Amino acid sequence: MREEDRWQTILIRPELSILEALRVIDKGALRLALVTDDAGHLQGVVTDGDVRRALLKRVDMKEPVMTIMNAAPTFARASETRDRLLSMMHAKRIEHLPIVDDGGCVMGLETMHNLSVPAPRDNWVVLMAGGLGSRLSPLTDVVPKPLLKVGSKPILEVILESFLSHGFHRFFLSVNYRKEMIKEYFGDGSAWGVEIVYLEENGRLGTAGSLSLFPERPTEPFFVMNGDLLTRINFQHVLNFHLEHQSRATLCVRKVEQTVPYGVVRLDAHRLVTIEEKPVQEYFVNAGIYLLDPEVLPLIPKGQYFDMPTLFQSIIKQGETTAAFPFLDYWMDIGRMGDFRQACRDYPEVFAA
Repeated sequence: MREEDRWQTILIRPELSILEALRVIDKGALRLALVTDDAGHLQGVVTDGDVRRALLKRVDMKEPVMTIMNAAPTFARASETRDRLLSMMHAKRIEHLPIVDDGGCVMGLETMHNLSVPAPRDNWVVLMAGGLGSRLSPLTDVVPKPLLKVGSKPILEVILESFLSHGFHRFFLSVNYRKEMIKEYFGDGSAWGVEIVYLEENGRLGTAGSLSLFPERPTEPFFVMNGDLLTRINFQHVLNFHLEHQSRATLCVRKVEQTVPYGVVRLDAHRLVTIEEKPVQEYFVNAGIYLLDPEVLPLIPKGQYFDMPTLFQSIIKQGETTAAFPFLDYWMDIGRMGDFRQACRDYPEVFAA
C-alpha cells in the first residue's frame, strides 16, 4: 500500500472498543486512529498515548473508544498550503493532521514526516511553456516568458521546484517559441534530480493539443499546468481530491473577489428596488492547473490546435465525471506587465522564505 493511502487503514467507528482500537493503531503503525461516523465524517482522534493514559486510569478496555478519544481534534482542509500545515503541527505540537473536505469527511492524513520528506510521485507533470508571451513585450522579444526571472529564478524553475517539493519528478515541457533557450537551461533535468522530456510543437497547439505528442501513454493521472503561473497550491491534495471523486478530469479553480467601484442599482421596471454601495462579487476562475486521467487522451486530435476548455466540454459531453478543486493559496497568472511586477514583489515573501 502506498504511504499516502495508509490513513484508510486506521478509520474506526466511535462504538469500537478501546482494545480493538489499540489493535488498529498498532497494525496501522501511525500511532493513532481516526474516528468517523458511517458517512466518513471526522468524529475524533485517538492515539496510543490516549490508550496508555486510559490504562493508567484503569479504564475498562471494553469501553467504546469514544470515551477516551479527542472529540475536538485539530484538522485541516485540502486547500491548505504545505507551509500552513507544518505551521499548524508545530503550533499544536502534533505529528499527524487529518485532512477533511468541506463536508467534514476525512480524505487524507498529513504527517510531519511526509511533509518534511515527500515520497516520490510517479505521476507525470506537463508544463506548457511554448507561448509567445506577447503581452510582456519587449521582455519576451529575446527571452521566452517561462525564463523571465522572478527573484533569482525563472518562472518555470519556480514551478518545477514547487512540484519537486511534493515528490513529483517526471516532467514534460511543451515548448515552441525560443524552445532552444528552454532546452539549454533545463537540459534533461538531472541538475534538479528529475527527468525532463520535451514535447516540441511545430505550430500553435493550444493548452491541450501538445498532449497528443506524448511518446507513450501514461499509466496514472497526470498534471497539466500553464508555464506562466506562480502558486503555492498543494499538488498532493489535488491528486487526492481527484482520486477521491473518481474524476476523469479535475480543474483547479481560484476564488476571486472583485469590488464593483460604484453603487449598484437594482430596478423593477422603472421602480427603484435597492442601491448596494460598492458590492463585492465572488466567483471562481480557471487557474490553469489540471489533472487528467490517461483515458481522456483519445479525445485530443493529433497535431491540431486544441484548448483545455474544449477537452473538458468533450469529457462532459461523454457523460464522464469531472470535478473542480477550489483553493485559496497564493496564485498569480503572469499575463501582463503588471502581473509580472507584482510576482517579482511577492516572490521574496511567498517563495524565498
